[in-house]
Amino acid sequence: MKKIYFFILFLVINFGGLALGSWLMDGGSTGEWYNNLSKAPWTPPGWVFGAAWTTIMLCFSWYLAELFYLRASKFLWILYGFQVLLNVSWNWVFFDQHLMQVGMVIIILLTLVLFYYFITFRNERLKNFKYLLLPYLIWLCIATSLNAYIVLNN
Repeated sequence: MKKIYFFILFLVINFGGLALGSWLMDGGSTGEWYNNLSKAPWTPPGWVFGAAWTTIMLCFSWYLAELFYLRASKFLWILYGFQVLLNVSWNWVFFDQHLMQVGMVIIILLTLVLFYYFITFRNERLKNFKYLLLPYLIWLCIATSLNAYIVLNN
């Protein structure tokens, strides 16, 4: 029952973070500023972002439910809060404030936090659940490359 509670809690926080991040995007990928940027040839179509983030947050919430069920601690809550802050703030920094370089730093930090989860919490009971992080890690690598392309070409 506690795992279900954690899963629902993380679903609410993670999807709430996505909603807040979207609200802070000032038009995001449909805005004039973004549309006038030179973007990477591998930039996916807009619909991919919604599908990717839905999958990512479902998997990430499940992973977190397992992790917090087994190892809840003050440190984990702080780490998770930092991850949410980075994830939400990137939208505002990049899309609303047009601070591409700062966005690059944020997305690199976010990627490092996710790799930390993947590498650090791998005991016998968590070793298979860490693979739920792969969609997030893959997406962050793609997003980092897209952000880097924009920084280097605009």
